[in-house]
Order: sequence, then structure tokens, then C-alpha cells
Amino acid sequence: MTGLTQQLGELEEDGVINRIVYNQVPHKVEYDLSEYGQSLQGILDSLCAWEENHIVKVYGDKTDVLEVSVLNE
Repeated sequence: MTGLTQQLGELEEDGVINRIVYNQVPHKVEYDLSEYGQSLQGILDSLCAWEENHIVKVYGDKTDVLEVSVLNE
């Protein structure tokens, strides 16, 4: 098992994330925060804000580094 696969499995076992498997070809799996995982929202928001400030500090302009995504709006 790879590092990411193992970590996702552990987070699922702990009830932090939900694994959604789509019965299609090619195989598709998505993950989202469980209700329990939602309790981490404040911590995750703080971590994202720190990361954004870090990018600006290191690279100057976050738009040069971050791709356009609903995840970083």
C-alpha cells in the first residue's frame, strides 16, 4: 500500500473521511469529509490560510502558483 493510500484508509477507518466508489470504467473514487471530519473545519481553514500566506511570502503572487479551482476560492 502506498503512503497516500494507507493514510486515506486510516482516515476512513477513523471516520474522518468518506470513500465514494463509482462503478464505472475507468475506476473512480472520491473522498469527502465525514460529519465527524467536519469538526476539523476550523483547523483546516487555519492551515489553508497559513499556506496561502506562505505562498505569497515565498513566491510573491499566489496566482502564479495556485491553479484556478473551487477549492482555493
